[in-house]
Amino acid sequence: MAQDWLGLSGRVAIVTGAAGGIGSGIAAELAAVGAAVGLLDRDGNAAEAVAATLRAKGAKAVGLGCDTTDEASVRRALSATQDVLGPAEILVNNAGILRPGPLAEIPIAEWNALLAVNLTGYLVCAQAAREQMLAKGGGVIVHIASIAATNPQPRSGAYSPSKAGVAMLSRQLAAEWGPDGIRSNVVSPGLIRTPLSESFYQAPGVLERREAMLPSRRVGTPKDIADAVVFLASPRAAYVNGAELLVDGGLEQVMMGLVPRPGY
Repeated sequence: MAQDWLGLSGRVAIVTGAAGGIGSGIAAELAAVGAAVGLLDRDGNAAEAVAATLRAKGAKAVGLGCDTTDEASVRRALSATQDVLGPAEILVNNAGILRPGPLAEIPIAEWNALLAVNLTGYLVCAQAAREQMLAKGGGVIVHIASIAATNPQPRSGAYSPSKAGVAMLSRQLAAEWGPDGIRSNVVSPGLIRTPLSESFYQAPGVLERREAMLPSRRVGTPKDIADAVVFLASPRAAYVNGAELLVDGGLEQVMMGLVPRPGY
């Protein structure tokens, strides 16, 4: 097998929300296959701390503070990563927030704040990265959505609508930017154990009940998502454009099994 089977060695990748569980996992996996990684996060110190651990392993990485809802902030960050690493060829739109609340009561300001990060911010970053990608003759965008994009997550405010919007945004980018050599795809995680969700798993019996309902019989890890992202970012997925890859251990396939049926 070729040493650089994925063809990502030396490629420059940008990961947003890179200080979080899934984001740092994606950045680590990209670095492990030879990519140079720019880690962007609202918490710049945390992003640089993750980047430092990657550099200690021999990777090229830089961490920067960035507000993905602010066009000027995004362009400054991408300009800074370009100065250190070179033009971006890969963008992983991963930054996201959750503002829980039932739709009957959630303040519109909370709704708009979530959409600004989870959806509008993805377009802001894509537009900024596009300019550098075109200079390299093309590029790849991978957006992190969620199984909640197609399965409503109650009492989570704008979260499900935002992720559904991400899926359609990716398809539209694929249609509009594909002729320019820029691919756009989505990875939709199911149940993934991260520091953000760890409090759920500390409750007695939650892990066991969740594992029991999954066909794969385990809750996912950030590496499960990172592996899917790395494939879609690589030339091995060169003819994959406008697709959505569901990484959920089979969760979506058991939904109908939850419906009561006499005799079963």
